[in-house]
Amino acid sequence: MAKPETTVGQVLLARVEAQAAVLAGLDDAVRADEPDAVHRMRVACRRLRSALRTFRRLFTPGATDQLVTELRWLGAALGGARDLEVLAERLAAQARELPAACGPERVAAALEQWGEREYRRVRPEVVAALDSPRRRALGDALATLLADPPLRRRAARPALPELSRIAAREQERTAGRVRTALAAAADERDHALHEARKAAKRARYAGETAAPAAGARAERFMARMKAVQEVLGEHQDAVVAAATLAAQPVAAAEPFGYGALYGRQLAAESAARERLPGVWQRAGKRKLTRFG
Repeated sequence: MAKPETTVGQVLLARVEAQAAVLAGLDDAVRADEPDAVHRMRVACRRLRSALRTFRRLFTPGATDQLVTELRWLGAALGGARDLEVLAERLAAQARELPAACGPERVAAALEQWGEREYRRVRPEVVAALDSPRRRALGDALATLLADPPLRRRAARPALPELSRIAAREQERTAGRVRTALAAAADERDHALHEARKAAKRARYAGETAAPAAGARAERFMARMKAVQEVLGEHQDAVVAAATLAAQPVAAAEPFGYGALYGRQLAAESAARERLPGVWQRAGKRKLTRFG
């Protein structure tokens, strides 16, 4: 007897189940403030939310809307702590690379102290979110979804053609946002590039979902979209870092060092924008979405 063909619904549910397990397994690690635990939980939230949104047409209408909302809430609750952690590490590391005349160790120490203060300030919000009834309800909702998936008939279609179609749709969506960002006026450019980054990340996650069924072709698509995401991520990180430096109250004590750091962020923004067209040219090829 021939082996039944894998359906797109099976691929989707496998992704949701795997990421739901990751999410459930990280509560204790986040409470214990283990290294990278907040980051891993936040990524699991993003991957789950992306899967439910990207593949929403496989579910009965409205069946996953509340789950998407709750995953966004938990990701945001985790995000403040994680973003501060990454930002402080970035700026302190760059400060230590400054010339001696900039007071690199003094600037780095001040930034580390600021990061620690801010992290301690937002850390209770993370724990409160994990201990809340809302977090427990989210776990229950994911378990219910997996126990009785509200799939439509189209979820029974063969996986590869559907995964290719979805990848092509996400690629085109990202292409539109990249075009918009490259053509944007200066006062709109940062926001437009950030929106393009989010689209590239969603396309990358679509490739991750497809990879167990589509193999190397989906992995290639995923890698190209990840490259776009990383270039745009560097731009966004530099934008946020520059805004943070401009608002730092201790900047007046070390104006030379903070000014040099600020200049580095502007240079990083410019470099990322210059790299984007070439990186997108490789990611935007239509053949990348042909998985079957």
